[in-house]
Parts: sequence; C-alpha cells; structure tokens
Amino acid sequence: MSRRFGVDTFLAMSAGSLYTLLERITNLLRNEERAVGQEHGLQPVHLQALHYLSVCNRYSNTPAGLTEYLGLTKGTVSQTMTLLEGRGLVEKESSSTDRRVTHLHLTGEGRALLGALLPPALFFRTVEELPDGGSELEASLTGLLRALLVAHGQPSFGVCASCRHFQREAQGRFRCGLTQEPLSRADSALLCREHSAPDMSAS
Repeated sequence: MSRRFGVDTFLAMSAGSLYTLLERITNLLRNEERAVGQEHGLQPVHLQALHYLSVCNRYSNTPAGLTEYLGLTKGTVSQTMTLLEGRGLVEKESSSTDRRVTHLHLTGEGRALLGALLPPALFFRTVEELPDGGSELEASLTGLLRALLVAHGQPSFGVCASCRHFQREAQGRFRCGLTQEPLSRADSALLCREHSAPDMSAS
C-alpha cells in the first residue's frame, strides 16, 4: 500500500508541475498576443479567431466551427466577427449548397496582418533554441491534447490527412470519404471539424 501511495503521490506531483508549467506558458503567450494586438486595436480573442480561420478547412470555417474550437459563446463569436469584418480582416460568404450556412474567410489584409503578428517573434526565437526544434515537445503536447479531448468528449479538429476519412487516390489525388468531395494537397494540411482519428485496433 505504501508503494502504491508513493506512485500516486509522484504522479500527482508530476501532473501538478506540468499543469503549472502549461498555465504559465499559456499566460505568457496571451500576454504576447495582447501586446502585439494592442497597437492594432485587437484583443487576444480576435487574433485567435484569425489564426483559426487561417488553419481550418472549408468544412470548418463557420461561426459554429469557430465557437466549438475556441470554446466561446455564440454571442462572443458574433461580436468578434462583427469587429473583424468591420475592420476588413474577415469576409462572410453564404454556402453554395446550404444557404443557412455562412463561411468565414480571411481577406488579404487579414492574412497579411496575422502573418506579421502570430506567432510572436519572441516565440519563434525561443522554439528555435529548443533541442530538435521542439519536435519532441510537439509530439508530447499532441498526445496530451488528444487525451484531454477524449476525456472531455470534444472534437479533435485534427489535420485532414490524419483522418480516417482521408483517401489517397491515383495520380496524387485526395478525397474525403465522408463527403466524397475531392481534396487538394493544401486541404489535406488544414484542420477539420469533422476529423476522426483512425481506428488503430484495425491495423
């Protein structure tokens, strides 16, 4: 029993230390976002919305997708989009297949501003100084994120090419097995709201 207590105590301490580290890193990143956005009249939530729209695919660039990914209320997302659209950073487009659905796109100005602000230059320099450019850290954080998403029952918003529905066809072509629509190479590298992890037990 004492050994079990020792293991549990060690795990609790490790989890606590990791939580403290991640919380501190998150606070530093939010402070950086606040600093770089302030001179442009933008809050961290505005930059986070722009960043999401820059990395998500056509199945996910909707108010509902943005709400789900950032964990915000519909009201907050609506206010955020109103400001970004008014600033000429985002534009709306009605779906050609379902007029009830609105797609959100970065404008050229929005993409240029985002590229200049995020990730912050200090973050870039810090990551470059990590062993192996941060690859090992990225793998560990990816595993932690997946475990937390499963525990909370939330969608993964994973990269298209890692989805069970992603299909490779002849001549370097790709297709979504869920929608049966063709995908470009650029599509395959974007985040998808419909992402579903492959069934590893079947391999």
